Amino acid sequence: MYKSHVLVCGGTGCTSNNSRKIREELKKQLGDNNLQDTVQIVETGCFGLCASGPVVIVYPEAAFYSNVKVDDVTDIVQQHLIRGKLVERLLHKEKDGEPPVKSLTDTEFYRRQTRVALRNCGVINPENIDEYIAFDGYQALIKCLTEYSPQEVIDIIKQSGLRGRGGAGFPTGMKWQFVHNAQSDVKYVCCNADEGDPGAFMDRSVLEGDPHAVLEAMAIAAYAVGGTQGYIYVRAEYPIAVERCKIALAQAREYGLLGKNILGTDFSFDIDIRLGAGAFVCGEETALMVSVEGNRGEPRPRPPFPANKGLFGKPTLLNNVETYANITQIITKGADWFASMGTDKSKGTKVFALGGKIVNTGLVEVPMGTTLREIVYDIGGGIPGGKQFKAAQTGGPSGGCIPPQHLDIPIDYDKLIEIGSMMGSGGLIVMDEDTCMVDIAKFFLEFTVDESCGKCTPCRIGTKRLLEMLDKVTNGTATLEDLDKMEKLCYYIKDNALCGLGQTAPNPVLSTLKYFRHEYETHIKEKKCPAHVCKKLVTYSITDACKGCTLCKRNCPVGAIDGNVREQHVINRDKCIKCGACLDGCKFKAIVKE
Repeated sequence: MYKSHVLVCGGTGCTSNNSRKIREELKKQLGDNNLQDTVQIVETGCFGLCASGPVVIVYPEAAFYSNVKVDDVTDIVQQHLIRGKLVERLLHKEKDGEPPVKSLTDTEFYRRQTRVALRNCGVINPENIDEYIAFDGYQALIKCLTEYSPQEVIDIIKQSGLRGRGGAGFPTGMKWQFVHNAQSDVKYVCCNADEGDPGAFMDRSVLEGDPHAVLEAMAIAAYAVGGTQGYIYVRAEYPIAVERCKIALAQAREYGLLGKNILGTDFSFDIDIRLGAGAFVCGEETALMVSVEGNRGEPRPRPPFPANKGLFGKPTLLNNVETYANITQIITKGADWFASMGTDKSKGTKVFALGGKIVNTGLVEVPMGTTLREIVYDIGGGIPGGKQFKAAQTGGPSGGCIPPQHLDIPIDYDKLIEIGSMMGSGGLIVMDEDTCMVDIAKFFLEFTVDESCGKCTPCRIGTKRLLEMLDKVTNGTATLEDLDKMEKLCYYIKDNALCGLGQTAPNPVLSTLKYFRHEYETHIKEKKCPAHVCKKLVTYSITDACKGCTLCKRNCPVGAIDGNVREQHVINRDKCIKCGACLDGCKFKAIVKE
């Protein structure tokens, strides 16, 4: 019987910050102090508060230790586990100068969330099926197989109002119905875990922290639509997620929860893993299926839709990780419970990966309809350094930038589309006053150009031409007429690209043109970048605060700075490569960037 449980985050973020070494040191010190029989170490998935990792939580006190280092293990063992005293210096503080919080649930970050898809992440050991079962795991599957017909399961999903969390927001129950109605001897159930949006890591964290929730949901979906084989398509860059999925699959088969005659019924279904090579286009459903088949991932025209002719030419159901992560809760708690959260047309919760210029980088799950202001300021902790909020990018390269005037918009599928953005898979990148919106549009378009599969001309050539126009703006060589040409080209690409990824590629450009056109015009008219980001439009000057210490002169890699000791130095702009080394190294703040 264990007296204490020490939960250590084993998500990718904390693992990259030495959480494995923390676990190893804990194990060693527990052995050295003969505590191995009374204290259990539990490796969990992501807790969500990535900015404060590695995270260690000690129960039964629920002590929340953040930014833990290997050297801190001794204090945790000696003070907390042996003497029963909290290690005050390691307790998490939401803001400097405030008293520490004593448990995870005491934080503003967690208190304002409603965790459905993330319910088990940071709570259980994802590599132990018994822990998942202890939290009602596989009860939903048992309920479906013993109490509901396949059509009744689909009706429950329809009634819940769940929409696909992969980006487009298509009604999940309707998609299941289409596949159920299709006539075929073989049907496939697939999980899209490709997650290629920059800044998005929701699906990865669910697979790392609660893989059985996805397996159980896929089995339920297979029962509902008549599926015979499942595939999880996950990118190879997610090694922890892949390994935990493999472990979960082996455990589920051993327990008779996957394979032939599941739980003694006539229902048989199994799941295999297929690794993606990191192509953004393979997040598009038809390209994903082509890749699973072993071919180069390229989208194909629709119709026929995958519900009728998908993987290997057979009816195929495809949902993303987060969509599946909601299914078991809908079955066990009821459609009305799920539909009670969210808005009229967007039910339930949504997971967002908060990143960029924000205090609390990490994963948050909130009811649909929560305002952007609540997410950024109440949960995210606001903008570091007292900077002003400038925009938030949702939907990755397919989304748009939301300006300050829409901070109080309720976030759901339809509202975001109304203002020129989209939900996407859930990446939410926050930008402050130091961000150049032209540069942001260029960043996302560069990504799209690099990731275009090249199959259709509007995407392959159109996005390239659009990027060239953006280059002209950031270089100071564009004209105002170029802005009209850009806008016209954006709509051409949207109307003619083959797949959804190509059709939405112009969104970052269109939204920044709509809300931040003045920044484009400043680049063109005044040859200036207001945020001092675009290199070709930036100049460096040395003010009379210069003490003549010669440090900038010595640091300049191209010899562009002249001046004698104890005299004001001068930058030769013809030689200057605008690397910023002089600005970074000046101790007297005598160098300005304009």
